[in-house]
Amino acid sequence: MSFGYMRVSTFDQNLDRQKQQLQECGCERIFFEKLTGTKRDRPELNKLLEYLRPGDTVVVTDLTRLSRSTKDLIEITDLISQKGAHLKSLKESWLDTTTAHGKMLFTIFAGIAQFERDLTSERTKEGILAARKRGKHPGRPKTDEEKLNYAFYLVEQGLSRTEAAYKAGISRMTLYRKLKVRVE
Repeated sequence: MSFGYMRVSTFDQNLDRQKQQLQECGCERIFFEKLTGTKRDRPELNKLLEYLRPGDTVVVTDLTRLSRSTKDLIEITDLISQKGAHLKSLKESWLDTTTAHGKMLFTIFAGIAQFERDLTSERTKEGILAARKRGKHPGRPKTDEEKLNYAFYLVEQGLSRTEAAYKAGISRMTLYRKLKVRVE
């Protein structure tokens, strides 16, 4: 049986393109979720792994949908392999773990992908450090304390957090985050 797995990182992203590609390649069942690929514990991926039987194939549109780190990608591929199943990526056509050649190429390219992500991370850190040396402060701007205190007051007066955030002129997530810190 051919299983598809699709994932996007945020709720406002669309799964349509991935779904179409997986249907076109003949996936009989498709698992999907809207979670970051950096989290290893993903409910739909876990369900998919439970369903696998020897001879099944897991199809993804590209490897980044399955995982964002080489370590997790290799672990997930190993779990698929332990079930006697195979992995196929539509974007990375070299990936077909039914062959020794495909397995070897997967290991090499997964390592290169991780190297590329590590380089990007290093460059980002270097850029932030350079910006700080120039007196810039990259990142989320500080929340106006007056607005935040007003939101706290509104919540204490019985307004919902969403309403309080809206009336105070701050984002709902900022209020939730600050309330969490305030309680701890």
